[in-house]
Amino acid sequence: MTFHAVAKASELSPGEARIYRAGETRILLCNVGGSFYAVEDICTHDEGPLGEGTLLGEAIECPRHGARFNVKTGAVLRMPAAAPIKTFATKLENGMVSVEVE
Repeated sequence: MTFHAVAKASELSPGEARIYRAGETRILLCNVGGSFYAVEDICTHDEGPLGEGTLLGEAIECPRHGARFNVKTGAVLRMPAAAPIKTFATKLENGMVSVEVE
């Protein structure tokens, strides 16, 4: 696993989520109260783009069918999804957010 610098911390205000690429992986980087969390940009229900959804506190809501996931843990918060989403470790160094991916 390798950390990839994906964004300046100043690019993403608290309450915002944005799609980035970390290596070959498309991730959704979320700023929750000044802390950064990264999840794979794929809903486990129907492979919809979570990055087009809405960040509601610690939850990301899929725009297709309303499934919700916790961006800190990947846990399913609301159906129709049954499987959690993949999460990635993040770190903040020198104003840059990096994400750990394979």
